Parts: sequence; structure tokens; C-alpha cells
Amino acid sequence: MQKKDLGFWQLWNLSFGFFGVQIAYSLQSANISRIFATLGADPHSLSFFWILPPLMGMIVQPLVGKYSDRTWCKLGRRIPYLLLGSLVAILVMCLLPNAGSFGLTIGGAMVFGLVALMLLDTSINMAMQPFKMLVGDMVNEKQKTKAYSIQSFLCNAGSLVGYVFPFVFAWIGLANTAPEGQIPDTVKYAFYVGAAILILCVLYTIFTVKEMPPKEYAEFHGIDLEAEKSKKNPNFIQLLRNAPSTFWTVGLVQFFCWAAFLYMWTYTNGAIADTVWGTTDVKSAGYQEAGNWGGILFAVQAVGSLIWAVVIPKFKNEKVAYISSLLIGAAGFASVFFIHDKYLLFISFLLIGAAWAAMLALPFSILTNSLKGEHIGSYLGLFNCTICLPQIVAAAIGGLLLKLVGGAQVSMFLIAGLLLIFGALSVNFIKKSK
Repeated sequence: MQKKDLGFWQLWNLSFGFFGVQIAYSLQSANISRIFATLGADPHSLSFFWILPPLMGMIVQPLVGKYSDRTWCKLGRRIPYLLLGSLVAILVMCLLPNAGSFGLTIGGAMVFGLVALMLLDTSINMAMQPFKMLVGDMVNEKQKTKAYSIQSFLCNAGSLVGYVFPFVFAWIGLANTAPEGQIPDTVKYAFYVGAAILILCVLYTIFTVKEMPPKEYAEFHGIDLEAEKSKKNPNFIQLLRNAPSTFWTVGLVQFFCWAAFLYMWTYTNGAIADTVWGTTDVKSAGYQEAGNWGGILFAVQAVGSLIWAVVIPKFKNEKVAYISSLLIGAAGFASVFFIHDKYLLFISFLLIGAAWAAMLALPFSILTNSLKGEHIGSYLGLFNCTICLPQIVAAAIGGLLLKLVGGAQVSMFLIAGLLLIFGALSVNFIKKSK
């Protein structure tokens, strides 16, 4: 079957729901450290709260990939998982920011928050993975980079919205401070509105995208259905043994990149509260103002990513685009250490955005072009482990590294910059295959 090009709006519709999912993900990323610090967590323990989200991703996304490869119903192959994940995410987004509002002890509030975080990340992972698979399923090799760049654009647009919500709500008059152990209204209402947008965006994709039925899918990907029926479905170990070298080499780059961004998400609030507002007291108004400004900085990063997502397809060589993007991001991370003005930090986070745009688009474009159609979902699920595992490792050693660099959270940005340099060097090991 000839693999026809899709129109712009067809590519757009495939990924539009990602806009809503990413609002949920950005709210989680920007506010988890703030929420648990407000509940009473020690700064040296903050990175441990970041182990749970990627751990759930390592479990959930390979399973979603494996079972959605073999699913077909009226809703399609990937969309049922997207819908289920979104519905659970909406419920948990209304519960998580209220962890300190149920009259629980500090320990009880922490446990409630951890369980809610586990469920939120599980559901976000379940909702997020189908979008990557839909592009792999329905877009030809020539349009993959364009399709994932559109997805990157929508992802960053969603991040932009999610990151600025607390700041905007504070600006219109919602309380940005709360009684000890409780989460401010600015954060609570950000999660509530994010949940509403999430379901609307997911419904848009469900109603505008028609997945290929099994026969058409097999023809599109050159799969012999009769031969496949006689084959035994491989398990994850067998799939990994037969994975193309691209899977492993891109995974190495991913390791350094995602570890770097884990430190940004974990330590931005504490770092800028210290270097810009001159406080490390989580009960202070300055710390909460820094939390809102951290969302603004993440939004600036999203703007940088939006801009760079348009630039990436113009590179003639994907590896050159990858290396350039990561080195620009490394410079952005390192510069945070030296800047004490909240507006000058815009430059740092614009540069960081270039790395983020590349991380969202290029690994999946390079990998899916090296995969056969019959196991795209399974491999993309397994590939998510190259996103989750580095975050788990980085979170596990984050407290130790923080002690080694003197306890100043801003020093972790130098480590993040160094990790991106290692990632850029690792791009040279990638050998693309079809």
C-alpha cells in the first residue's frame, strides 16, 4: 500500500489531545516539589519524591504499548487507553493539591500526596503514550519529523498554559499563601482548570481521528497478517534482544538528557528562591512567589521550545540538529548558576527550551523510522524506559549530589548542563537504520 502524505490538519488532529495531557504533566512537573516542600519535606529529600512518577512510567507505558498493539475495538487501537488514562487523571488532579486539606497529620498528608502522585503519573502516562503511537501508526517515514515536531509544538503550548496558571491566578487575586501544611488556592485552581481542559482536548482527538482498521494497518506497514497469526507474540525480553541498534544508542542520549531535566524540575523553585528572593524558608511569601515565578520560567522554556520546534525540521541532518539543540540547552542550564535577576533568567530558560524541543521530537522520529510496524507500540513503550530510568537514577542520587555541591540547589543546574554536554557527545553513536 502506498504510504500517502497526510495533510497538516490530519497531523494536527493526531496530536491535539497532547495539548491537554501536557497541561496536566506540566502542572505536575512545576508543582510537585512546591507541594511536598509546603507539606513539610526536607530539601535534601525532594528528589526522592520524583522517583515515583518515572517508576510508574516504566511499568505502565510498555504495557500500554504491548496490549494496544493487539487491541482493536470501535474506538480503535490506541484511543481506548488514551480515554481511560485521561478520565483517571482528571479525578486525581482534583485530589492531589488538597493533600493538606483533609485534617491529616503531616505524615498522613505526605502519604496521601504520594498515592495521589502515583495515580496521577500512571494515568498521565497511559494518556500520553498513545499519541506517540498514533504518529508511528499512521504517518509515513518522510513526514515523521514534521509530525513529531507538531506534537512537540502542541506539547510545549500545553506546558506554557500549565506553567503560567498559578501566576495568573495570583494576579487575578487568588490566595498564593495558605495555612501551614496546606496548598495555596493558586495551585489548587490551576489543577482544576487543567483537568477541564484535558478532557476537552482528548475528546477532540477522539472525535477527529479514525485509526486504521487491522487490514489497512497491515497493508500500510507491510505486515503479512496470516504469517503474524501463526507467530507467537514475543515478550519484552525477546523484543529487547531484537531491538535495532538505534533503540540503544538513542537511549544513551536520552539517559543524560532526562536526568538533566529531572534536576531542573526538582530544584528550580528552591534555587531561584535562594538566588533571586534570598530565602530558603518554605513558609515565606518569597518562597511561594518564587514558586509562581518558576512556573513563568518553565513557560519561557516552553516558548523557546515552540520556536525551536519550528527550526528543527529545517536542519538537513537530524544528528546535527540534535547535537546543536543539546549544547544550546547546556549553556542555558549553566547560566542559571550565575544569574540573580528574575528577568535575565528568561534568557537561560529560552536556551533550555531548544534542548527540550529536540528531546520531544528527534528521538521518536529517529526510532520509529527504524522499526517494523507490527511492534511499534511495544517498542515505544519500552523506549519510554529510556526516559524513566534516568529520572529514577537522578532522583535517587540527587540528595547526595546536592550535599557534594555544598547544599545550594542552584548548583544542580551546573550538573544538569554537564549532563546535556554528555548527551550531545553521545549523539555521535547513533546509526540510523530502516
